[in-house]
Amino acid sequence: MLKSELCSYILDQLFALPGIRCIPMMGGYVFYINDRVFGGIYETGFLVKDTPSARRFMPDSVPEEPYMKMLPVTILDDAERLCTMVSAMESELPEKKPKKKKA
Repeated sequence: MLKSELCSYILDQLFALPGIRCIPMMGGYVFYINDRVFGGIYETGFLVKDTPSARRFMPDSVPEEPYMKMLPVTILDDAERLCTMVSAMESELPEKKPKKKKA
């Protein structure tokens, strides 16, 4: 599956969640929930940040080199479970950094 097709599929799976968007970046895609980065499509597939909620929903997921702070998504085909996981992850993610004002 092409990365653009995978991106569309993921967005379809997360349709029920407000505030989801993705941005193409460096040959992949970065996914946001309410301006907080939660995952992306990389060379190895769709990965999310390694948070307590992600581990709880995907105990079988193991980080792989070189993305040791990311977990491969193993529940992609279960839209309800995926939405619940991403929603639970939101409070565990860092807030968007404010842009620095030019001097």
